[in-house]
Amino acid sequence: MFFMIVDPIAKLIGEWSQQIDNIYSIILKVVIVVIMGAIIGCERSSKRHAAGLRTFILASLATTIVMMLDIYLMEKYGFKLAILSIGAIIAVAILSTNTTLYTSRSQIKGLTTSVGLWLSAIIGLTLGAGFYTITVIGFIALLSSLSLFPKFEIYLKNRSNHFEIHLELKNAKYLQEFVTTIRELGLRIDDIESNPAYANSGLSVYSVSLSIVSKELKKYKTHTEIIEALKSIEYICHIEEMQ
Repeated sequence: MFFMIVDPIAKLIGEWSQQIDNIYSIILKVVIVVIMGAIIGCERSSKRHAAGLRTFILASLATTIVMMLDIYLMEKYGFKLAILSIGAIIAVAILSTNTTLYTSRSQIKGLTTSVGLWLSAIIGLTLGAGFYTITVIGFIALLSSLSLFPKFEIYLKNRSNHFEIHLELKNAKYLQEFVTTIRELGLRIDDIESNPAYANSGLSVYSVSLSIVSKELKKYKTHTEIIEALKSIEYICHIEEMQ
């Protein structure tokens, strides 16, 4: 064997599971990586992200296969570097950048999916190398980060001092009144940007960056509560927090 370290899970399965020239070991790794890639891909697809089911399966499967091939080349022909694996990770990194988008306000969208795709590829490498324990731990950590932590992240964001809103006013003349109301509530307007996409709609639409400056407001109010209070203003047609 090229690797002297005995993986705990591989030890339970049997030594054959780490043999690179064993057809059953190859099949086991391919099946595992397809299942893991499918689970992560489904999680991303369910949230309508650019990289979904097939992308995650193919990326992780590719890196698993090239790692097995690299190990074979190093064992049989004395190759010193895992050239194919390095190239595969670089290729996935380039691919993952295509899942990130920049909005009109220079906000980055899809960065989590991009990093998740890259990490899935690395997990594919560990599986291809026969490190089942690291693979399982990495997979659980990745899935938890994508599906469980967002709820905690939303909780923290809802209580941060800075947030952005999408604002629709009945008429542009109400903008000054809105600004005055915001200041009276203990908020500071950091930036206001008119949305040209609604130019002929009859509405005045803005993206507004806000900061909570009032100590009382910081202590007792969340973004949701603040926005709900603003919805009661007559000249506001629609208002929501931008994610």
